[in-house]
Amino acid sequence: MSGHVQNSAEPEQSLKRPIDHFSEEQARPSQPILPEDSAVTKAEKIERNGVSGKAEDLDEQEPAAKRVKMGDSIETIAENGPEEKKVDSRDKVKGIALVKTEYLIDTYKRTATTSTLDDDAAEGRGHADDRDNNGDNRKGGRGDKKKKKKEKGQNKNREFGSWYDMIRLCNSRANTPEFSPKECSFGDTCKCCHDLRKYLKEGKRDDLDTFGKRCPVWEVHGTCYAGWKCRFVSSHSMEIEREDGRKELVLIDKDDAKPLEDDDENRKGVYNVVSTADKLDLARRRAKTEKSDKYIEWLENDQKEMDKIYHRRKEEPAEKREENRATFTDPPLLPSEKRRIYFGPETPVLAPLTTQGNLPFRRMCVELGAQLTYSEMAMSIPLIQGQKSEWALMKAHESEISVPRYTPTSVVQEYTNSKDLKFGAQISASKPWQALKAAEVMPRLLPHLRVIDINCGCPIELVYQQGAGSALLDAPSKLEKMIRGMNVVSGEVPITAKIRMGTRDGKPTAQKIIERLAFGGYEARQRLGAPGCAAITLHGRSRQQRYTKNADWSYIAECATLVKSYNQKKDYLTDTINEPDARTQANTSDGRMYFVGNGDCYSHVDYLDHIQNAGVDSVMVARGALIKPWIFEEIEKGQYIDKSASERLGYIEKFVRYGLEAWGSDEVGVGQTRRFLLEWLSFAHRYVPVGILAHLPPSLQDRPPAYRGRSDLETLLASDNYLDWIKISEMYLGPAHKDFRFQPKHKSNSYEIEAEG
Repeated sequence: MSGHVQNSAEPEQSLKRPIDHFSEEQARPSQPILPEDSAVTKAEKIERNGVSGKAEDLDEQEPAAKRVKMGDSIETIAENGPEEKKVDSRDKVKGIALVKTEYLIDTYKRTATTSTLDDDAAEGRGHADDRDNNGDNRKGGRGDKKKKKKEKGQNKNREFGSWYDMIRLCNSRANTPEFSPKECSFGDTCKCCHDLRKYLKEGKRDDLDTFGKRCPVWEVHGTCYAGWKCRFVSSHSMEIEREDGRKELVLIDKDDAKPLEDDDENRKGVYNVVSTADKLDLARRRAKTEKSDKYIEWLENDQKEMDKIYHRRKEEPAEKREENRATFTDPPLLPSEKRRIYFGPETPVLAPLTTQGNLPFRRMCVELGAQLTYSEMAMSIPLIQGQKSEWALMKAHESEISVPRYTPTSVVQEYTNSKDLKFGAQISASKPWQALKAAEVMPRLLPHLRVIDINCGCPIELVYQQGAGSALLDAPSKLEKMIRGMNVVSGEVPITAKIRMGTRDGKPTAQKIIERLAFGGYEARQRLGAPGCAAITLHGRSRQQRYTKNADWSYIAECATLVKSYNQKKDYLTDTINEPDARTQANTSDGRMYFVGNGDCYSHVDYLDHIQNAGVDSVMVARGALIKPWIFEEIEKGQYIDKSASERLGYIEKFVRYGLEAWGSDEVGVGQTRRFLLEWLSFAHRYVPVGILAHLPPSLQDRPPAYRGRSDLETLLASDNYLDWIKISEMYLGPAHKDFRFQPKHKSNSYEIEAEG
């Protein structure tokens, strides 16, 4: 990739908009808790039910300077004079995207808070299988009054209903011929249906007529894992007549189809699938973690010796102090040699994303140019306990285990691109033993893992109160122990960290955290060397800010400068007599640590500006990818791409196909695919086509006024009414199940009067 990409508008000055500080209304969602929810989902829902930190009000800043309009030259403005220039009142509204006048439906002035959406979910984690189905729908009270204006804030009781067959077919019959089923393990006590013809006639809805009435899963894999439960079963089944005259229903597979395995989680093209036996070993504590146990024991003893030094008397003689230091012992294990990794301008990173960061969405982003991906954040304790919901997050598509793009413009010692891959996992832990045990188990069970990233930025209140997520920013010593210990037990898998600027607004601590992860604490660096953190990602906001205001890229640039001074400072801190062990260093023999920036990247202009001016190695993209996944394609080509409505609809079809492959083509899989498609559309509808924007570059914080697209389909895709999103889903998934419910996270997308229509 070239260092400079010419903007299509070719203005004389930079198109990069100055930072626009403004206060936005914070609103946190609240959801009911279900037994099947994962640990992070429960924590997120508890916070949304009212247990949340109180952030201080953010002062409202002056609006940003007006941007130069495309099509108007400076000479024209000077010639007409300011008194003759027609002033559009929209220029004075903060947070509103400027759409060309001919596409506006009306030009009333909208305030920024009208369109403010809470994006706290963008980097947290909500498990892909969680459902909120016990919402309070009671009538009466002040909340039941009809209002002409759309409401603001969050839907406090989101519900998604359920989507099951009217009669449930036993799994022993799901994938077998009618006359030769498997033996049911429950025997006579089984409550599911064993009569195949009765199930097909009365127990399931009619087959879907989308995709040409052909099963998308069967078309790709040659077999359908849903079997008789598939909503397209007529396309891969038939009735044959046996020699005795009986007619039998059988399923049809292609000749080259991979036979189904006993473990129903295995899918063609899906990797990092942990077997049921391995998860049971973890749940019953049969899985051994010998390295972690030894290191944790040493860590506890080392802390006791450290406490003696911390609590020594000031008048204690120097000989006694040195005697105490002599009691320290070396760690029982040293880190293994790590796989070399690379972050560069040609490797844009897809961030860990809540709910939307599922396998189908990541797969689509990789096809569009994302070079590095991460799983949704998994909690370490449920992983250690073998919970299915957490290990399911570790699944990766075959496209994610391919090598990332690499242009060797700078020498990375011992780096071999052919041994690298795209997919990494992110975990959260509140104590060192949790992180160490998870870091030891994961490489053993997940053979295709690029890095293990420790989350130090999650703002969820319950996670924070437990000492995980962004709480680690206030406990640098504990964080260092985690990184150092994980580096010892993780085998060849490197350890990375994702942090925020700090926990409090206006009081950043990231520079101290970076220095500690680069060199170690004062006592530890002399005895043990560097912790071995391979890369750090900095989100340019504090925990208190969550996702309001703009990311502070000037502070990210300061931290990037600190990281670049790593080698010089390392030479100062060490000498030739006490040369650090190369195994404790980050990636190479010279101990280079990569630095990635994160926050508000919404175009190739933003991306290149951050690479060139902030000095980061690469940029992690979060909400920008949710709104327009082809941002990675724009970055690769270095230009804006004005996607047509039909192209955008094609991405929706692709997501549906990938969703049916991942979650199944039965009633449950169709419902799951529909639900997560709607969750994605709740972000994707915010996209304003480049062709109808009056100003470039677009801003992630801007919301459009009411506008009409260049076609009816484009207008439909821009609708913020969730009923229109359901209509879009029905184009590929047919009518929704009678018990299916969907409430958008934001009340501004809920039209209560039409909700029953």
